[in-house]
Amino acid sequence: MPNISELKESKFITRADVEPPALFTIVGCEKMNVAKEGMKPEYRWALHLQESEKPFIVNRTNQLAIAEITKLDNTDDWPGHKIVLYFDPNVSYAGKLTGGIRARKPQNRAGAPIGQRPTATPPPVAPLADQDVPF
Repeated sequence: MPNISELKESKFITRADVEPPALFTIVGCEKMNVAKEGMKPEYRWALHLQESEKPFIVNRTNQLAIAEITKLDNTDDWPGHKIVLYFDPNVSYAGKLTGGIRARKPQNRAGAPIGQRPTATPPPVAPLADQDVPF
């Protein structure tokens, strides 16, 4: 049996596409009509991503996050940069907690942003006392 998230087809990236979080490479940015078929056009900015056939509608919060990740304000300079998209259950919309998709900087396996080394240092090892040595 399909999950209910699979029953509703979307032409844009949804929660189901980013659970678990997924790494994407930005290909481009363009204004797209997000209105349902037969409705008055409603245009939003969308990112085209190399790893997905579906574009990602990028709201102001994510625009600012991606500008911070890439260190670039001009979306023409974003192609080639990598982002992680994930579902954040703490996103509010119209005063209600709805959850939403957020962008963050990719991290290496140690948890540090790509290109940086982990900043956490391991805890110090306590020296052994003579009575603790097993020989």
